[in-house]
Amino acid sequence: MAREIFTHINRKVGELLSDVSTGRIGLPDLQRPFVWQDNKVRNLLDSMIKGFPIGYIMLWESPSDFENTLHIGNNDKSYTSPRDLVIDGQQRLTALLAAIYGIKVKDEDYKERNIKISFNPLTCEFAVWSQAFERSAEWISAISSAFEAAELHKETYFRRAYIKNLNEARVRSGQPSLSDDEEIRIEENISALLDLLYYQIPTLEVRAKASEEDVAEIFVRVNSGGTKLSEKNFIETLLSVYDNKIHKGINEFCLASRKPADGTAFNHIIEVDPVHLIRASVGLAFRRARLRYAYMLLRGKDLETQKFSTEVQEKNLSLFREALSIVTNLNNWHTFMNIMANAGYLRKSLVSSENAVIFSYMLFLIGKTQFGVKPLELRKIMSRFIFMATISGYFTDSPESTVESLLTDMRSLSTPEDFVNLLDREITTTFTDDYFNSNLPSNLITSSTVSPAWKGYLAALNVLHHNVLFSNVPTVSFLTPGASGLKAALDVHHIFPKNYLANIGILEDRRRNQVANYTYLDYQTNIDISDDAPQKYATKYRAKLGDEAYVLSLAQNAIPEDFENMDYEEFLTARRLLMSKLICKAYKYLSQD
Repeated sequence: MAREIFTHINRKVGELLSDVSTGRIGLPDLQRPFVWQDNKVRNLLDSMIKGFPIGYIMLWESPSDFENTLHIGNNDKSYTSPRDLVIDGQQRLTALLAAIYGIKVKDEDYKERNIKISFNPLTCEFAVWSQAFERSAEWISAISSAFEAAELHKETYFRRAYIKNLNEARVRSGQPSLSDDEEIRIEENISALLDLLYYQIPTLEVRAKASEEDVAEIFVRVNSGGTKLSEKNFIETLLSVYDNKIHKGINEFCLASRKPADGTAFNHIIEVDPVHLIRASVGLAFRRARLRYAYMLLRGKDLETQKFSTEVQEKNLSLFREALSIVTNLNNWHTFMNIMANAGYLRKSLVSSENAVIFSYMLFLIGKTQFGVKPLELRKIMSRFIFMATISGYFTDSPESTVESLLTDMRSLSTPEDFVNLLDREITTTFTDDYFNSNLPSNLITSSTVSPAWKGYLAALNVLHHNVLFSNVPTVSFLTPGASGLKAALDVHHIFPKNYLANIGILEDRRRNQVANYTYLDYQTNIDISDDAPQKYATKYRAKLGDEAYVLSLAQNAIPEDFENMDYEEFLTARRLLMSKLICKAYKYLSQD
């Protein structure tokens, strides 16, 4: 007989929301971003009042032998540990809590806001709140006011007040008073609104004995969109309901990374997401790159005995908490951000891989706190490692496996020199002569400006402080945060202009927009060159700058000296090799003592 690991029942919305409020059901707190738009909340309520299905709620039972003494969210809840965790349906339950009870949520930028849904009792229609609905006597501007009245057992007064106000508004505008049929319809529709608390949602209650893999598989099979339940979902849920102090700290750091202010986590390179901090903390605390182990440990599971215990969870939460304090230490964070800038990655638009940033940060912290690498030596090796990892896509394919392998190798190390030598081995194994002569030029055969190779070329310009083409101002001056910005001061220019190429029969955009045909020009120079043929503007700027300065400007921007007389495809091949050599030059510069 097949083992039964879940129970399928219908639960009333009011019961679910009540269980969330008391802590019996562990719903991740409202400090995490709520990603639904208000119109989606409106549609959810509209479907419910019409009796349409709105999907499943999926709960996962806490282990029966697990006695957690940690509080969930605020400490005023009836339950100090949840009986069930919400695995699927978090956004729906959050939407209902916010709309029905007026609880504030955080948006994607971690700004606090209300979700106000209006209701018209005459037409039984929902709408996203606006000032027009606020002023209209026909609309209940926020349905939370109706549910608040019902909770105070004053729904009758609420209905009468609504009818009275609407009649007065009609008299003022010269309209007839409400008819008996209209008043009955209003009564019925307000009752229908309040009866949403009795709406039944199919609920899967997965038993504690189910493994994490079982839960994820059930999630995929019952989710019509085929959405994958990720390790991040598990970990954020566990942290928010078992130790909300940790979860709150994570979200506060993420919020601060988005708001320019001194003494905060703000930076110009990456907007931090909770999973970034979780990854870095798990790597630092447990020397694990795979998040799948982390959610098992944080749930209180002993990986050897497969049993749950408070002791295991408290130990692992303590390790995670200690690591998180290091990860979110602002001195560590901004020191690493400066290392990113030293490697040429000054702003978000230059970073093609968030994994490269976060995993490199984790390695930086391991080198600093666990191997005691001296600051200058650590800065040097991490600058080179970041430069290599970002350009080569080191963390692109199977990043967890890549880092897991590194962490495994570290278990046999003991000295600062061992750590530096390990990273140096990874760098030199990737950055070989063949890489710069063959692989990298091939990677530059692209029209994508999000290509790691193209962004690596820009980073190299920053490292070397090379000037913008036909200018005496370094590219880094325009790309440094606080500069006037690419749109205002710096333009991407086609070395062989698109219209010129069209006139010689090259019409395909993918060929014309090759990154090897791109260079930066200051705004005025770009206007001056416009669609001029290469022979025309090359002659003009050679005369303007003089031979020596002109040749240097081309060399600093990896452009062949006689480019204007080349066949277009010949030019692209030659420039890709020069771009690769320029990246290699920047790498060697970062490698200097």
